[in-house]
Amino acid sequence: MQFLPTNLEEAAKKITVPWSPIELARVNDQVVRMAMFEGEYHWHVHENEDELFFVYKGEITIQLKDQPNLILKAGEIGMVPKGVEHCPKSVRKSFVLMFEPALLKSQGS
Repeated sequence: MQFLPTNLEEAAKKITVPWSPIELARVNDQVVRMAMFEGEYHWHVHENEDELFFVYKGEITIQLKDQPNLILKAGEIGMVPKGVEHCPKSVRKSFVLMFEPALLKSQGS
C-alpha cells in the first residue's frame, strides 16, 4: 500500500459536474469526498448518519427544515445531525469536503 498525499487543488480540477462527489480517502468506516456545489441539491435526510461539511473554496448554504440556514464560507466546517432534513445550495461554484460513512443512506423528498 502506498501512502500518497492528496492535493485538494488538483482534486478540485477533476470535478466538472456539480453534485458528483469523488472519493479522496477512507478512514476506518468513514470516507472523505469532495464535490462541487453549484445551484441547489434536493431536500433529503440521513436517518442514521451525521454529515460533516468543510468548505474548501467558495460559500455554501445548507437549508435546514424548521431551523435557521447554516452558512459556511471557505475554511469553515459545519455538521448536519442525523435525522435533520436539509438541502445544500451554492450561488457560485464551491468545493466542499464531506466526511461521512462510506455507505451513506439518503431519503429524499
